[in-house]
Amino acid sequence: MSDRQAVEQTVHLYVEGMAFANEAALKKAFHPKSSIIGHYENAVEWLTRDEFIAAILAEEPAPPGTQPYMDIQSVDVEGDAASVKVTDDFAGMRFTDYLSLLKIDGRWTIVGKLFHLHR
Repeated sequence: MSDRQAVEQTVHLYVEGMAFANEAALKKAFHPKSSIIGHYENAVEWLTRDEFIAAILAEEPAPPGTQPYMDIQSVDVEGDAASVKVTDDFAGMRFTDYLSLLKIDGRWTIVGKLFHLHR
């Protein structure tokens, strides 16, 4: 598998983890020290991975068999660093996420998520 494919696989894991409130998938996709940042409900939201996962688990998951919406618009890989722009839906809202990934011990992991909530 190429690095680009491995990065995209991590993004799929993240989006499906959100859609189906899969805590194990989200913990695998995100580094324990990652940050999730953006504007939500007219305030800057700056979350740790565990705070983000708790917020995901508080929402109703998508029904089994649902195909989560995900549009990967760009992937840039340089050595052990990567950046991805992806648009996805969660809890009836559409987001564009800018994900920073780092290859650690041979595995791509999200170290930062900057998000925009569409209105």
